[in-house]
Amino acid sequence: MEIDLTDQEFALFQQLIYNESGINLSPAKKELLKSRLVKRLRTLSLKSFKEYYKYVTEGDTTGKEMIHMIDCISTNLTEFFREIAHFNFLSGKLLPALLEKKRKNKEKRIRVWSAGCSSGEEPYSLSMILNEHIGQINTWDVKILATDLSTRVLEKAKQGLYHKDRLKNINAQLLHTYFRKGGSHFEDYYQTTDVLKKIIVFRRFNLMEKTFPFKGQFDFIFCRNVMIYFNKQTQSELISKFHKHLAPEGHLFIGHSESLAGTNSKFKYVIPTVYQK
Repeated sequence: MEIDLTDQEFALFQQLIYNESGINLSPAKKELLKSRLVKRLRTLSLKSFKEYYKYVTEGDTTGKEMIHMIDCISTNLTEFFREIAHFNFLSGKLLPALLEKKRKNKEKRIRVWSAGCSSGEEPYSLSMILNEHIGQINTWDVKILATDLSTRVLEKAKQGLYHKDRLKNINAQLLHTYFRKGGSHFEDYYQTTDVLKKIIVFRRFNLMEKTFPFKGQFDFIFCRNVMIYFNKQTQSELISKFHKHLAPEGHLFIGHSESLAGTNSKFKYVIPTVYQK
């Protein structure tokens, strides 16, 4: 039986999703929302979107269904070393300068945030670069915080198991060093090694939190292709928070289709989609 989503119901979900996640669904996304949420209705044996809305907002006191709902509408498109210019800048300029400065100050602490880490390709790419540049990484205090709103993709990220087709952007040397080929049931898959995993902390985190709970500051933040789902006001608020939580002269990386134009940002432009505090 076809379950219809009225304009009035869509408006309720639109507001709820915006309040919870900052994701700004345009009217053009009505059919997409309907097709993705219908699966949840069927799973819960609910007969209408009105019933589902009531269940999410009142019936489910655990808050788990709200997480399921956000998972359903989150788009998680990613790959290893996506937008390679960022990683070239990181390897060629930012990291050498940062490491030299840290060594000069006899400081061995590095903090990185992959905000909107999806299924893990971005933080694992960052881990490879940090491992390659630092060398004896065990003698340093290095952590990559990898966060996402979707518990579904975070579970995949923690697992670190990828089909060989997903690894086309990784050269043979890095693949040999940081991945292990899967066993009999997973012969077309590769598993990330503990060397990559041990400097990454995966957490569910909502970028719409009023205040961020971080005590220390980050040396650089990757938040790419996340803000495209937010309106200008939400983008401005988020950019201000990033600025606050970056170390002096820290860098912010955003997606190739994103811009800080119109966000009243205090950042200094470095190269396209890379900014400095």
